Amino acid sequence: MPSFTVFKGSKDGVRKSTTTKPDELTGDQVLIKVTASGLCGTDLHYKTTDMALGHEGVGIVLSTGPACKYLQQGDRIGWGYEHDSCGHCGKCLKGSENYCVERAMYASADLDQGSFASHAIWREAFLFKTPDSLSDVDAAPLQCGGATVFNALRAYNTQSTETVGVMGVGGLGHLAIMFAAKMGCRVVVFSGSEGKREEAMRLGAHEFVAMKGKTELKVERKVDRLLVTTSAQPDWKLLLSVLAPEASIHPLSVDEGDFQFPYMGLVAQGLTVQGSAVAPRGIHKDMLEFAALHQIKPVVEKFPMSEEGIKEAMDKLERGDVRFRAVLVAE
Repeated sequence: MPSFTVFKGSKDGVRKSTTTKPDELTGDQVLIKVTASGLCGTDLHYKTTDMALGHEGVGIVLSTGPACKYLQQGDRIGWGYEHDSCGHCGKCLKGSENYCVERAMYASADLDQGSFASHAIWREAFLFKTPDSLSDVDAAPLQCGGATVFNALRAYNTQSTETVGVMGVGGLGHLAIMFAAKMGCRVVVFSGSEGKREEAMRLGAHEFVAMKGKTELKVERKVDRLLVTTSAQPDWKLLLSVLAPEASIHPLSVDEGDFQFPYMGLVAQGLTVQGSAVAPRGIHKDMLEFAALHQIKPVVEKFPMSEEGIKEAMDKLERGDVRFRAVLVAE
């Protein structure tokens, strides 16, 4: 087995490279040469933690363990936030392994492995073949960002007749616009200012609403499903008027605070607030195939997979200057 490099967080926030020598492959483990990794906002939360960073990985299979049945040397594959689950509980058996109580997730398990690395070892069962029409750079941000927004649409039965609202035009938001539009939905984008109107319309939005300074919002058609991709919570009292009766709200970004919503507005309009923790494997696979079919490709900026490149990318993301997803590319 070759030694390989992983890039870890540290107390001072500087990404440090370290070399590891793994054991021989067992079971359905797969050795992967990492070719590209997306940078997700979640990675910023762990930049000061002593753990391998990154969870939007894409690479090439170098070798497979004795129990592998589907992947072969040379296959292009990707992986996301979840690495393992028990495989036997009710959630796993019905295809909701993302809610398995024994699930292994980024930052809570396998802390020596990440996608900011030269190589990685993961279970075959949690790897996804990359469609031929998607490049490694295009596929990387889909492994978490794409899967997150697609899951909110697919898992909760979005219909093509719905009006889907997307709050924020960033790393998650720009992907949500493209997926919802290609599903045949009418897409309304809510943003702070007019600055991203042209971009949102180019991505597939049908209507754009700038919220800054507004005391009242108006839309051509009320929103049946709202995907919130911003980290800061919006003014929910302001948004109530544009939500259709029985609309669903999907908070998709990470926030350590409480979700606060007008109680009577929730009750009177029959609204649903739906949590969503990444995508189960079946929906993740469908997302990649849907993206390949409809040529949904993230807007990316590329950086080298090195200490300097990772620092530059993470600093730029923290400033909010990335358009719209940063991708680290193996040198």
